[in-house]
Amino acid sequence: MLSFWDFDRRVGKRHFLQAGSLALGGLGLPGLLRSAAGMPSPIASSVLRDRAVIFLFLHGGPSQTETFDPKMTAPVGIQSVTGELQTQIPGVTFGGTFPRLAALADKLTIVRSFATGDGNHDIKPIVSRDTLNANLGSLYSRVAGTNRPGSGIPTNVALFPQAVVANAQPAVRDFGDFTAAGKLGGGYRPFVPGAGGEAQENMKLYLDRSRLDDRRHLLQQLDGLQRAVDHSGTLSGMDRIQQQAFDTIVGGVAKAFDLNQEDASTLARFDTASLLRPDDISRRWNNHRNYVDNVQSLGKLLLLARRLCEAGCGFVTVTTNFVWDMHSDVNNAGVEEGMRYMGTPLDHALSAFVEDLWARGLQDRILLVACGEMGRTPRINANGGRDHWGGLAPLLMTGGGLPGGQVIGESTKDAGEPASAPQRIPNLVSTLLHSLFDISLLRLAPGIPREITQQLAAADPIPGLSFS
Repeated sequence: MLSFWDFDRRVGKRHFLQAGSLALGGLGLPGLLRSAAGMPSPIASSVLRDRAVIFLFLHGGPSQTETFDPKMTAPVGIQSVTGELQTQIPGVTFGGTFPRLAALADKLTIVRSFATGDGNHDIKPIVSRDTLNANLGSLYSRVAGTNRPGSGIPTNVALFPQAVVANAQPAVRDFGDFTAAGKLGGGYRPFVPGAGGEAQENMKLYLDRSRLDDRRHLLQQLDGLQRAVDHSGTLSGMDRIQQQAFDTIVGGVAKAFDLNQEDASTLARFDTASLLRPDDISRRWNNHRNYVDNVQSLGKLLLLARRLCEAGCGFVTVTTNFVWDMHSDVNNAGVEEGMRYMGTPLDHALSAFVEDLWARGLQDRILLVACGEMGRTPRINANGGRDHWGGLAPLLMTGGGLPGGQVIGESTKDAGEPASAPQRIPNLVSTLLHSLFDISLLRLAPGIPREITQQLAAADPIPGLSFS
């Protein structure tokens, strides 16, 4: 962790030493020493593919019918209440709130036979429920190391609304801890930027917490800190490796988290906050603040995730506060209204991400996967909502070298369960591991925890998805 003084206090050598030895999100001198001396990382780098994963977790359970499997030939009450849109894939339609994604369907892979197994609110696709109980990014950092040697960028990051919107609510923890590392140990927990929560454990800057999300202010303070250290002569007693650690922390790592490094047109394209004002979202729902947080943060979160992967991060978890639960009850809007609050920002943000990925030539290097913990009931309830359903759920993937323009599997006529071979969470996990690692080499690598190799043996990757 960084442990710098508040800006009205003098920077002391003792606190700088904390920065040099513990550092950002687990960056330690051993990693930098290995880099400087040409020593190998804990596990041979040949195990790692040149690829990163962004896992967009749609917390609450999105409807398979209103997203990517509209079933407009089914009776009213089952078919999509938002209608359908023809996509770039002949004969394939999406729900009516996804015009931008429909136009980019040739770059997407949709799995229509994905089933999460139960209708419980939790975070089971991203944090395993087996004996490991760890965020998938923690598995990655256990193999790759917690930080990239030389640059110091964290390899495993979790992004919540507070990472980009200062007044957003803290991350929802009612249904599980997105930052769990389980038996892998706390050192492999994702790094969490933002105002409060895990940021205070991973990035102790002792700045005014209300300013921690102000990227310009953060960079100014880091620059000021560097000048103060130079002026005080603190570095004169440090060895070369400690100086390198300090330069890494106040240099490129901070810039990776700064959205103001992007040009104005890119920021505008990713902006979802302009789609809906808070007053456009009905306050009758107890989840009003969650809807607001989602629309204000989603686009910027995906942009930040791309920046981090471009800088060397290997796994980024992205989620907004609990919002996809469309029962039409005291807490949640019904499906038609809820898809305006949720589907429209998702269409805008994901399409911006896809366009940006291809424009930057990153379509082979970054894989994005989007799903929730379940789907919704095939039949609309009496209030116009859909309830919990574990029999089928939407799953979208893009980038990562996938061919795109394909739909894998099919569902029953009411979108209630797979009509072809079901693909389950272990299949998804296996797919991601095959994307990130050379599995044949990983199986032979020394020091890999048994729980990780068990993940490899638990299931085959989703058929039709191959990673070279």
